[in-house]
Amino acid sequence: VQLVESGGGLVQPGGSLRLSCAASGFAFRNYAMSWYRQAPGKERELVAQINRAGVSIDYAASVRGRFTISRDNAKNTVYLQMNSLKPEDTAIYYCNWMNYWGKGTLVTVSS
Repeated sequence: VQLVESGGGLVQPGGSLRLSCAASGFAFRNYAMSWYRQAPGKERELVAQINRAGVSIDYAASVRGRFTISRDNAKNTVYLQMNSLKPEDTAIYYCNWMNYWGKGTLVTVSS
């Protein structure tokens, strides 16, 4: 199993980023997928989940209305569109399936 995140970077407050997670090694289309994040000095937290049909299951209260999770089962990829970014969104963002994790992609929101 491999989960490879991409799309992180430095963005100003109010800006947008789209993260991608390319999955391989399992039947991607049959499973829900999740994005987590871990900010410096904090525990890892769930950001968003999406079911196998592409319907979002849940969002963290802190990102609801600003972030959108989606997936493309033909490309074995799950996305996280992040809008209206805030400095408190600064974290390493991880893709998750079952007990498998990607290496993460760093998002820094700063002016």
